[in-house]
Amino acid sequence: MLYERDKTMNVNDIQHYAQSLFRFIEDSPTAYGTVDTLKKVLLEHGFTELFEHRPWQLEAENGYFVTRNGSSIIAFRTPAQTAALRGYQIIATHSDSPSFKLKPIFEKRAEGGCVQWNVEKYGGMICSSWLDRPLSVAGRVVVEDASGIRTVPVHLRRDVALIPNVAIHMDRSVNEGKSFNPQVDMLPLAGLNGKGAPLLSQIAAELGVDEKSIVSHDLFLYVRDSGKCWGLGNEFLSAPRLDDLMCTYAALEGFLDGSHPNVIPVLAVFDNEEIGSSSRQGAASSLLRDTLSHVDRVWMGTEDSFGCHLASSCLVSADNAHAVHPNHPEYADAQNRPVMGGGVVIKTNAAQRYATDAISEAIFKRVCARAGVATQSFANRSDMAGGSTLGNIAVSDLPCLTVDIGLAQLAMHSAYETASAEDLVSMIHAARAFYDTSIEAQSDGDYRVDTQG
Repeated sequence: MLYERDKTMNVNDIQHYAQSLFRFIEDSPTAYGTVDTLKKVLLEHGFTELFEHRPWQLEAENGYFVTRNGSSIIAFRTPAQTAALRGYQIIATHSDSPSFKLKPIFEKRAEGGCVQWNVEKYGGMICSSWLDRPLSVAGRVVVEDASGIRTVPVHLRRDVALIPNVAIHMDRSVNEGKSFNPQVDMLPLAGLNGKGAPLLSQIAAELGVDEKSIVSHDLFLYVRDSGKCWGLGNEFLSAPRLDDLMCTYAALEGFLDGSHPNVIPVLAVFDNEEIGSSSRQGAASSLLRDTLSHVDRVWMGTEDSFGCHLASSCLVSADNAHAVHPNHPEYADAQNRPVMGGGVVIKTNAAQRYATDAISEAIFKRVCARAGVATQSFANRSDMAGGSTLGNIAVSDLPCLTVDIGLAQLAMHSAYETASAEDLVSMIHAARAFYDTSIEAQSDGDYRVDTQG
């Protein structure tokens, strides 16, 4: 197995899961890498890959997954009996994180014999956190050969670039609040005086393909700093891309263990959340509905049951939340301010930027209570606009109960983020308990919640 797993929880397990999370993050530098990592883990656990362009055949008590664009994935398991199905228990996360993407023609010569890359922002990052860090390149290239067009994953796994700061002697205002122009200030330095082959040449050599056969690419910078546990009691963990790989990893752990006999457990990991989810593989696409309706039709042998099953389904949108900042507590709501180490965060918003309502909140709290997992509440200050998640986007086309949750973290969208190691394990237990739960609609607003174990 790629990642050893353990159902018990003690101090040593917290560190075990943290180190496993760090390996998961290192293997998942981009949305494409995240999906490749998930595919490998699922295949090792006996899952079968399905394809949207081929007919599906489903057998009882088997696991399956389907991808779209190589950057989004949906996995599920079938129950033992067709007639037993009540609904779907879905945890949805996202595979992407803020980064810099290389433009189609990106290599340029600069002053002093320097070689720079022309990049553009992907998502909303804290630009200053990307400066003076070792960077590498990952993503995919498209290769054309006699057999046609094919995509090939790229993950260099070595330091090849850095975005240098300007010395304080040349910019005395740097500590007084600085705006960063992505076309000027955020261009990575990659070479000097023509030493070293161009990037695409090195990628071609590493992949064993002719450089001329690479006709296009989706390549991103990623931070090479490894994850670390730290603090006087090793209580903190810091790493790149905690948003949202921390929730993705925890959901995967729960998905591989938990399964109520009357539900189909689903793990959905979407690309493009950081830029609004409006793509053919994002949460705003038809991917989740297409997959679940196809499963329902093939498994049940009818098209009439899907709506009924959605009424007894629940979607957990898992995306990290803002912890109260010790230096700036004034940025948090006075009462609904989660803390690191306080358990799983339930997020609410009157304008439905989070999809949680009173019913889904009550059900998720009950699930967590049965698992012995603490929950806490998050709401934005009423005078500050917050971010949104994929929950309210996905549920607009999939009318089932939805709750937005996450783990409290600092420095969201920094190149290197911080959270609680204990909260990671709490989320794993919550995910297992959720997948062990069946939610059956009795009437509009009334539900029977059955948690096994």
